[in-house]
Amino acid sequence: MQGRTLLTARWVIGHRDGHHVVHENGVVVIEGSQVLHVGAGFHGEVTRRVDYGEAVISPGFIDLDALSDLDTTILGYDNGPAWKKGRVWPESYIARGPYEMYTPEELAFQKRHAFAQLIRNGITTALPIASLFYREWGETVAEFEAAAAAAEDLGLRVYLGPAYRSGGQVTDEAGNIRAVFDEARGLAGLAEAADFAQRIDGIAGGRIRAMFAPDRIETCTETLLQRTAEIATEMGAPVRQHCSQSPVELRLVREQHGCAPIEWLSRIGALRGNWLLPHGTQATEAEFDLIAGAGATLVHCPLVAARHGGMLRSFPKARAKGINIGLGTDTHPADMILNMQIGMMTARLAEGMEAIRSEEMFDAATLGGAQALNRADLGRLAPGAKADIAVIDLSHTLQTPDPVQTIMTGASGRDVRDVFIDGRQVMTDGVIPGVDATADAARAQAQFDRLIARYPDRTAGHPPVHEIFTPSYERAAP
Repeated sequence: MQGRTLLTARWVIGHRDGHHVVHENGVVVIEGSQVLHVGAGFHGEVTRRVDYGEAVISPGFIDLDALSDLDTTILGYDNGPAWKKGRVWPESYIARGPYEMYTPEELAFQKRHAFAQLIRNGITTALPIASLFYREWGETVAEFEAAAAAAEDLGLRVYLGPAYRSGGQVTDEAGNIRAVFDEARGLAGLAEAADFAQRIDGIAGGRIRAMFAPDRIETCTETLLQRTAEIATEMGAPVRQHCSQSPVELRLVREQHGCAPIEWLSRIGALRGNWLLPHGTQATEAEFDLIAGAGATLVHCPLVAARHGGMLRSFPKARAKGINIGLGTDTHPADMILNMQIGMMTARLAEGMEAIRSEEMFDAATLGGAQALNRADLGRLAPGAKADIAVIDLSHTLQTPDPVQTIMTGASGRDVRDVFIDGRQVMTDGVIPGVDATADAARAQAQFDRLIARYPDRTAGHPPVHEIFTPSYERAAP
């Protein structure tokens, strides 16, 4: 008999007949990399038992837009507009020549650090995302080789591929933003990404798969996206591309192509069933219809949208059109529970209290991500599914009669206690083997502080740091 682990808790979220089901005082049995049994009891032999008490044994979360760097968007929380604060390259920075603001070693550390944060928050499958604003151009194969090594070591299930683009955004000192292009550089980035995809797809016992990550719609040319679509379709790999998230994007795409972003993707034949589209907060009704018709996935990132005064309009309407919706964290902290909670709030702000229930958002964090990746073995706890499990401690919160509603009203990512991925226990009581959380946090902060110190170099007008990032209150004299 292969070694079996039996987990028990007050609540178990299992899966039956295509839907999640709740077992009170339930059990989950893991055998190898798979779930052997889910239910009210188990009468077979086991080699290990763990009782979690007042907790939820949940399918691990699937993060289709998973933060994998030190998130610079948090610097803009009270500091805007973006073009004045280093979020858009100034013309003077372009003239001197863009450069990498992190070393290869720092980039490798960031991926490992970010992957550990994902695990801490119960995220078991991740498609990494990082900002290109502080990069010379795109992401490199070398940093994704390091990312693959980190994911294999930590045990995270990932879809990997370096981001590439045909162009970028540039601003003058009056805030006039325009696009600049270098298509040859973008196509070279795609070629490198395709070679990387062929080499890593399926390694680490299948836990590491390939994906393609053309950057924003307004920074990619038709040729780049059409070639991406063909290569990814042939490989059966997902393509993730940010879209419909800002007025600047809408303006640039309309200037470039005479239509809205998702409409343009559809026109050029790039919008397909394997396309994952984060945001959609600026999408029109017609564009949602195009997403539905293509069978593509809308990746809802509620926290980062709400921080900037935006929301998806709306989650219930998109679901009613038959659109598959998954979730992404896309910002710090990588807290999928917080994202679900804010997703609930913004959906109700948009459509009213009765428009959405907790289980619909929980489905998006689990089953929606699995459908996006064409993985019937993920996002659920059922016999034969991958043993990707998050144990969420509820002993410190006021519990409702339902565990999913309790997660939505009283839990956070900090309540994730244990995590299993592919049957391997990758976190126990909040501790990830081989990760010194205190030392890693200090190292991450030191890197972030160095980046902040260099912001004047890539900000329009080159003001000092204290003018770019203004304090909340006057700083008292010592």
